[in-house]
Amino acid sequence: MAQKLTEGEDFYFNQQGLMVLTAKYLLKRGYCCKNACKHCPYGFHEKVAAAQKKV
Repeated sequence: MAQKLTEGEDFYFNQQGLMVLTAKYLLKRGYCCKNACKHCPYGFHEKVAAAQKKV
């Protein structure tokens, strides 16, 4: 069964109208999806940036 998301706590809509997941929700979800989410609490976006600098 899917859990209900709460706007302002689990997500918000950016200026382009896209849904952005919050760090609180991503932590609650319990794993990193490795999609470089804007608020990634697992640091994946930092790892991606570091890898791109090496190339």
